[in-house]
Amino acid sequence: MRRVLILGGTAEARALAAELSGELSGGLSAELSAELSDCGVHVVSSLAGRVSNPRLPVGEVREGGFGGPDGLAAWLAAERIDALVDATHPFAARMTASAAEASARTGVPLLVLRRPGWREGPGDTWQRVPSLHAAAARLSEAAARPGGGPVRVFLTTGRRSLPVFTGLAGVWLLARSVDPPEPPIPDHVHVLLDRGPYTVEGERALIREHRLDVLVTKDSGGPMTTAKLVAARELGLPVIMVDRPPLPAGVRLVETAAEAAAWAQG
Repeated sequence: MRRVLILGGTAEARALAAELSGELSGGLSAELSAELSDCGVHVVSSLAGRVSNPRLPVGEVREGGFGGPDGLAAWLAAERIDALVDATHPFAARMTASAAEASARTGVPLLVLRRPGWREGPGDTWQRVPSLHAAAARLSEAAARPGGGPVRVFLTTGRRSLPVFTGLAGVWLLARSVDPPEPPIPDHVHVLLDRGPYTVEGERALIREHRLDVLVTKDSGGPMTTAKLVAARELGLPVIMVDRPPLPAGVRLVETAAEAAAWAQG
């Protein structure tokens, strides 16, 4: 039986696990569904364990890290994995680098599954930056301009990014995350615990309630959190968009679970 390891707790990872397990046969062609049934695919999904109460995929689930590329390579060999799919978050650069290195060491083929990124449209006012630190620098520049009060920021880059933004003078942050960030939390940061999907109406109300001046977000892509971008466009709010980190050289990329399923079945 062909053994496939899927890295990641994303919606794409769950969709791929379901398709390979035969629970979303409608998302596959009849030919591919028959091939998966004939060859037998055993799916193991690996979750990093960084989010409390995660949405679990169908099939076998492994939680916790591997211990870097060495640990992942050893696990792939010990478990006789035939194919590796990295369906982690688009900003999980360290895990993707480990997957690429482990694949090269073991010869287990690697595919990266990533949802498409967001694209600026009519009415949007975006500034693309290459990193979180570059986004923080843009906020510092805005706060240093004369004649204004504190810059009020809607920060949706995740709880682990909060330290990058908490030392900025003249900046007030509404930081939204699924789980609480590690204390201490500075006085000029208000943490909002919430999990998507979100609505445009709700995002508009949030922006107005907190009198926000700018949205800072990562180019995560996908429909679950696009409402904030629509609300920002409608209210004329500028967006600082952090670009995705580049993939390791030579890694193959697909954007849908159906493409990944076709590849994984060999």
